[in-house]
This record gives sequence, structure tokens and C-alpha cells, in this order.
Amino acid sequence: MQQTLVRLQRYEMVMCQLLSRLQRVRLSRDIFVAASRLGDGVLWYALMAGILIFQGVSSAGVVAHMAATGLVATLIYSLIKRSTRRLRPYEADPQLVPATPALDRYSFPSGHTLHAVCFSLLAIAYFPALALWLVPAVILIASSRVVLGLHYPTDVIAGGLLGCALAQISLVFVEWIQMYF
Repeated sequence: MQQTLVRLQRYEMVMCQLLSRLQRVRLSRDIFVAASRLGDGVLWYALMAGILIFQGVSSAGVVAHMAATGLVATLIYSLIKRSTRRLRPYEADPQLVPATPALDRYSFPSGHTLHAVCFSLLAIAYFPALALWLVPAVILIASSRVVLGLHYPTDVIAGGLLGCALAQISLVFVEWIQMYF
């Protein structure tokens, strides 16, 4: 098992090194840095505010659902990060220079990707037309994490899977509450 993890780590580092070359082109680097910064939370706060503004007070439950799920997501990924303590790619390879600072110490899982997937799936569940805007944003945010040397591909995959699971669980939970209360 350990040998498999070592091979996987080597493969992932090669992927990080290859994708980090996208930083060499200024426009590409600027796009990925912007996507990463939007994924810091700005996009999700703006999304929730936009839902309230354009859908009115009746959408307060949707926003509360998103905020509560986001809080649970933050707690879960923080616990996982502290227990796994996986160092970031740029710490393992000094040639990888992140174009933006990491928001926390550890790499696994990607909190940016977790939140991007989770918030997007919840918003799309209530307002399907948002998929046109949110799906490309999720792809850019998730890929920015590897391109910028902040995460390994498996960090991003795990973050996406966790975000998907949390969104689905919370949707089922809300449906259950609505049925019985």
C-alpha cells in the first residue's frame, strides 16, 4: 500500500509541475489567480446576496441552507486537514512557486473545490439556470488549485467528492424536514 501511495505522489507531482507551466503565460496566470481568489469565498457570498436581491425574501431559506451547509463543510474539511497534515506541492518542490498564498497550512482536501462544488450544486438545485455560470466557475476554481501549486490533483478530487456528498446530504435533509415538519 505504501509503495502505491509513493507512486501516486510521484505521478501527482509530475501533474503539478506540468500544469504549473500555465503560470508562465501572464493571461493564464491572471485568470487562475482570479478564479482562486473568487473561490476564497467572495463568489459564494456574492451568489447568496444575489439570490436574496433577485429572488427576494422568499429565498432566505435557500440562502440559509447554503450558509449552514457551507459551515458544516468548513468544519469537516478543517478536521480532515488537521488529521491528514498533507503538505502542499510547493513545499515538496521548490520549483513550484504559487502565484497566490495558501489560506491555510495543509493541502488535503481542497477547501476551495469543496465549497465550489457544494455551493454550486445547492444553487443549481434551486435555480437550474445558474448552471451555465457556475459549472465553468467550479472548473476554473478547482483547476486553479493545481495550476497554482497549492494542491495535488487528489486534493481537488477529494474536495469535489466531499462537496458533492455534502450538497446531496443537505438536500435530502432539507427535503426530509419539509416532509415531516
